[in-house]
Amino acid sequence: MENREIAIHVEGLNKIYKLYSRNRDRLIESLGLSRKPRSTQHYALRDVDLDIYRGETVGIIGTNGSGKSTILKIITGVLHETSGTVQVNGRISALLELGAGFNMEYNGIENIYLNGMMIGFSEKEIDEKLQDILDFADIGDYVYQPVKTYSSGMFVRLAFAVAINIDPEILIVDEALSVGDVFFQAKCYRKFEEFKEKGKTILFVSHDLSAISKYCDRAVLLNQGRKLGEGSPKEMIDAYKQVLVGQYELPEAANVPDLTADEQVREALEKKKRQQAGVNPNTLEYGTGQAKIADYYITDQKGVRSSAILKGDLFTMHMRVKILEDLPEPIFALSIKNSKGVEITGTNTMFEKAFLDGVKAGETKEITFTQKMRLQGGEYLISLGVTGYEKDEFKVYHRLYDVMELTVVSDKDTVGYFDMESKVEVKDI
Repeated sequence: MENREIAIHVEGLNKIYKLYSRNRDRLIESLGLSRKPRSTQHYALRDVDLDIYRGETVGIIGTNGSGKSTILKIITGVLHETSGTVQVNGRISALLELGAGFNMEYNGIENIYLNGMMIGFSEKEIDEKLQDILDFADIGDYVYQPVKTYSSGMFVRLAFAVAINIDPEILIVDEALSVGDVFFQAKCYRKFEEFKEKGKTILFVSHDLSAISKYCDRAVLLNQGRKLGEGSPKEMIDAYKQVLVGQYELPEAANVPDLTADEQVREALEKKKRQQAGVNPNTLEYGTGQAKIADYYITDQKGVRSSAILKGDLFTMHMRVKILEDLPEPIFALSIKNSKGVEITGTNTMFEKAFLDGVKAGETKEITFTQKMRLQGGEYLISLGVTGYEKDEFKVYHRLYDVMELTVVSDKDTVGYFDMESKVEVKDI
């Protein structure tokens, strides 16, 4: 990537806010009436480095308060950094939180011109783009009403229409698309595809992990103002799910002793054996250790172990779990993802009301999920988990992400992920 042109460069970025326990402390400190500070420092961003390359689509994910919106606002110039460097190479169009850059008293048309001129367009240039903006927004005569009368859905329609029709080199979007209806969201994502084909740069924040997985070339994970990592959307989404349950650990250099020649041979044979059985040797594994998934495998409808299943057949996912501590009501879960990391389907014993009891240390449970294979032909990944709630707190006792590969063999595929097993008739009338 070193030879590619950088669209956005962020280095050593810090954003610090002062927090006061009382309003009068703010006044006392601002007037210099106290020798000691009356405030505490809160890092919204701490030592963040990030490069976005021209033509990339990059998603930023993280929990609430992780600094996602803050970094977008600094890149777009809405906020100023406390320290660090931000360089932007190209014309930016940004869709931040609702209301940003709009005058609530102006009508839609007036706000289109206001936004366009703020970005640097002449009135004539906006005239030429006006019809495209109106067609995309599709809010009818409401465009002549003050925007303070708009619903949130109408507002985001107009704001996004302006943002994508002023021919930006870099498009920045902060979660706003979640406000629109499903038809408008589909329309916006089609525009993302057009932008990618034109080599434009897109940076967006979203809690929609499927969108991150589908549209992004790369994802960045933030937590409590720090960048935990960046990489493929699948890798970062898996890490984000660890963060959500407090199980994420910063990667450290592994201290692994050198293996003897015999040990290397045995390890290679074991790895090959696992791969032949459809088991992923690089499974992401974490949990509290109060339970352990000790064994797992798939059988076809004849009861034969196999990781290749015919579409339309029944198959069973087997999971054996050792209980290491007393647990109130453990939940045993199965999910299936595509190769990009998008969760396609899944279930668990709580959803199915199949097991709602407590368990004792030393017990072993055999769990089977028997289902009809309706997925389209292709390669999928299976994840397994043992979770539960303790005094309303969600716990992950043991989780195995992408533990097995599942191949679906099919001689007829339809559109999308699932085959709805349609019966189609054509009759003469």
